Amino acid sequence: MDRHLNAADKFDLQQNYRRYLKYQEQYTVANDAVKEARASRVWIAGLVALLFALASDFFLGASAALFGLYFYRIVVAWYHSSQAEEGRDQMERWFAGKGLKFQGCVLYYRDDEMLEHPIDPFDDALYQ
Repeated sequence: MDRHLNAADKFDLQQNYRRYLKYQEQYTVANDAVKEARASRVWIAGLVALLFALASDFFLGASAALFGLYFYRIVVAWYHSSQAEEGRDQMERWFAGKGLKFQGCVLYYRDDEMLEHPIDPFDDALYQ
């Protein structure tokens, strides 16, 4: 396989590869945070407080606060996840413009259908 990348793109390629890995890690962490926020059982405590809200305004406020906390955690985690996904997609588009693609965190040429020859952007022999 005698393919080479443009030596003028070496710095940009390496920096964008690092950015992609950073966005991929942020996306993984944020996606796990979304799952954790949705799995939270704070809404059950809010529902129980809502049952006692018939007797007291305090419990109505506590119920609203617990539901607010639950949905706030979901929205914030989703927002961070979508930001990381947008950055990751932007990096994938940049690499696609250079004729490269990602499979997970591994870089390949776009026409490498069998994914047999991964690219190491930090290998100096790859640039010409």
